[in-house]
Amino acid sequence: MSLEELIHNCKKGDRKAQEQLYRKYSGMLFGTCLKYSRNKTEAEDNLHDSFMTIFDKIGQYKFKGSFEGWIKRITVNTVLQKYRKEEYLNVVSENIEEEIEIDSEFLDISLSTLLRYIQELPNKYRLTFNMYVLDGYSHKEISEQLGTSTGTSKSNLARARTILKEKIKKENINIA
Repeated sequence: MSLEELIHNCKKGDRKAQEQLYRKYSGMLFGTCLKYSRNKTEAEDNLHDSFMTIFDKIGQYKFKGSFEGWIKRITVNTVLQKYRKEEYLNVVSENIEEEIEIDSEFLDISLSTLLRYIQELPNKYRLTFNMYVLDGYSHKEISEQLGTSTGTSKSNLARARTILKEKIKKENINIA
């Protein structure tokens, strides 16, 4: 069955088509959820919520642009909506973003360790870091998505980078 047929069948509420769509895209979307979540369990919940939204809104997909991009955007928005409701996204100070470079000696860190460090960041820092560094959003887009100011987005990114740098530095000291 082609992707177009699969989408049409999902629009009709066909459970088998929904299952096929889930099997086809759940791995990719789980990776997205994992980036934005604090842990694996929360990522699984976010994946479930995302697919519920995808199936609910699939009738709005008009076959313009990438379907993968469309479902990824829904997934990111679903996760962000959850955190917006928790109201953990505001920060008190609005410091100017400072670029923090990580020494090349700190680049010898496993991807799983780095992901764990990112997941341990407070919500406001983790979301901003992921959106800016991993997904390429601008500070303006981040501030619109999270309902904060551009300055807050820059401050949250700078703080996230500082925390990650400290964790990586500590990891390398413990190894040595």
